[in-house]
Amino acid sequence: MIKSKNLTGGQAAINSLKKEKVKHVFGLIGSATMEMFDALYHQKKIKFIGVRDERTGTHMADGYARASNSPGIMLAGQNGPGATNLITGIAQAKAAFSPVVSIAGSFSTKDKMEDAFQGLDQQSLFKPITKKTWLVKNVKKIPETFSDAFKLAMSSRKGPVCINLPRNILSEKSKFKINENKISYKKQSLIKAKLSSIKKAVKLISNSNKGIIVAGGGIKNNSKHKEVIKLAKLLNIPIVTAAGHGDAIPFDHKLNAGQMGPRGNPVASRLVKEADVIIALGTRLGFNSTFYSYENINKKAKIIQVELEKKMLGMYFPIVIGIHADAALTANQLYKELKKQKIVLNVKKWTKSFLKERSKFLFDRNKIQSKNFPIQPKGLFRELRRVIPKNSAITLDAGTLCLQATDSLNYYNPPSLFTPLDFGLVGFSFACGLGVKLAKPNKTVVSLMGDGGFGMTISELSTAVEYKINTITIVMNNKSWGAEKAYQKDFYGKRYLGVDISSPRFDKLAELYGAKGFKVTKISEINRTLKLALKIKKPVVIDVDVDPKALYSFRRDTFKHRTKK
Repeated sequence: MIKSKNLTGGQAAINSLKKEKVKHVFGLIGSATMEMFDALYHQKKIKFIGVRDERTGTHMADGYARASNSPGIMLAGQNGPGATNLITGIAQAKAAFSPVVSIAGSFSTKDKMEDAFQGLDQQSLFKPITKKTWLVKNVKKIPETFSDAFKLAMSSRKGPVCINLPRNILSEKSKFKINENKISYKKQSLIKAKLSSIKKAVKLISNSNKGIIVAGGGIKNNSKHKEVIKLAKLLNIPIVTAAGHGDAIPFDHKLNAGQMGPRGNPVASRLVKEADVIIALGTRLGFNSTFYSYENINKKAKIIQVELEKKMLGMYFPIVIGIHADAALTANQLYKELKKQKIVLNVKKWTKSFLKERSKFLFDRNKIQSKNFPIQPKGLFRELRRVIPKNSAITLDAGTLCLQATDSLNYYNPPSLFTPLDFGLVGFSFACGLGVKLAKPNKTVVSLMGDGGFGMTISELSTAVEYKINTITIVMNNKSWGAEKAYQKDFYGKRYLGVDISSPRFDKLAELYGAKGFKVTKISEINRTLKLALKIKKPVVIDVDVDPKALYSFRRDTFKHRTKK
């Protein structure tokens, strides 16, 4: 039923969120959007999560969006600095194709930008890092703008949007039609591959002796692993997952080789370097997976790439067949055509060798000998694999320790791995985990961070405690900015500057915030501590002392021309 109501712009904006069935709004209050906050006070079905910083609030909205497959909302209450604080989080959401709807106050349309309090050209600021940015200049346009923003954020390929709302527009009153029955975005019809493309791909696949499937975000984000597994079983070939998408295929499926590339494992990485045909499903074959280098992918491999974003077909590597279509739907089409043609590949030796190598790799990984003190990263990851429940969601930061963890943990139910992906952001994991937990309250959420990254975002412990968002954060504390220290060690003659950091005890700080803190200094303490943490109905921080010498230079290609002096 459609009604008419006299509303302020702020009330109309919140009513638009109500229409979209929004359940949570992350935000930091400010004077520019007071009408919105006042209207939000009266909306009992929308829970407001007050954050301590707009950047981390946007990471929460990002985690919420990825975990729920619905828009994550971030409301910056202040124009100017409130808006600029969103930038890192929005740029991160863009890199992850995460449907974050950010809302920022703006100076009055009656003012000139250069004279306005906290005046800033927010349109120009957000334009490069969003799918679209709006500046609402007419109060009557608010419902239409919100509707367009939600539709665009959720349309393929998903991504962040921003709405700038001037102060005078939010306070102005007008009559609005109220329609609360229908959300703006809906399930999109999937793009199907052309039959001619499917037949070409099947012909190419049928001549393969060393085929693999690479499953990326296009599979993971829609939880369509069953279609990929069905295809892999029919062909009897390994599945490799793109970096950062190790949860695209459940860990315990025997054909799952794990994550590829410099940050993946040696088994999956070898497969990509030796494959004669690569079926790339929902992946750009991007930076973290390949470093855009033939050192990480077979130059002679014939690539069949299936991508929803047409411009990404063959963007980084030449392809033989490019299919602009939904990855899972295409996997199903390939399956049907292969079965129809009764194709049987000569891959028995290839796959048998892979299964043997993968089995040995997993056996050796679990049998690794590690000192009790100081704690080595591999030993820590082994203990985490033993204790973290299968239904868990795991969030990671960038940085050398988290990058070592990327394919050292096990992921089962997609989406269950949340990382900064190609944006390489430090300070992401803890805040993202809070958003994931709100989206999936029944999941155990474990966030891994270095001490530097956690120090950036520790104030959000107040948010976690206040709203009872009970995640477990493991701080891998090596008292340094580890990646940079590794580069100074390996390429700059150990001339250390700015890489050694000191922090107060994070377990003690957690207790001061009202959370539960633990300190771990020996490998033998990890198992028991994590089991205790899983039983506690509070946010938990585990401060783990990791060997400060356990450093690794990931981007050796960037520095290889440099010599030690």
